[in-house]
Amino acid sequence: MASFEKYPMLAEGYEKLTTDLKRLRDERPLIVEAIEEARAHGDLSENAEYHAAKERQGQVEAAISEIEDKIGRAQIIDPTTLSGDKIVFGATVTLLDENDKPVRYQLVGETEADAKAGRISYNSPLGRALIGRIADDEVEVTVPSGDKFYLVSKIEFI
Repeated sequence: MASFEKYPMLAEGYEKLTTDLKRLRDERPLIVEAIEEARAHGDLSENAEYHAAKERQGQVEAAISEIEDKIGRAQIIDPTTLSGDKIVFGATVTLLDENDKPVRYQLVGETEADAKAGRISYNSPLGRALIGRIADDEVEVTVPSGDKFYLVSKIEFI
């Protein structure tokens, strides 16, 4: 059952999805060729190339369908147009950890998340804990490695 809720993302996340979609659509004819070539080898019941190509075709079609759904529900958000004192999607937040060490994250969509690059999903445990908070709020979040405590130091829309 498809969900009709909006799928927030930054413009660069949208571009990545459209690029991925084009690449997958370009792969379709190559898969059909591989299936036809494998079919020409005869008995399909023991034809590993045929089965691999059919499996890849199923994977590509499922990925295309998923990306088309996300693009169709995309709500592109430009963080530079946002303002306010609460943390929302697209905000860049500076937090102080338990050792007063600053960490900085931008809240982004699921497809754009890359914690090493300082981009966390708004749906991640930390992302959900941050939404709606203001500067000087204390945030407690439970992650696989245990409970973490942060102090919201700064909220930016850049």
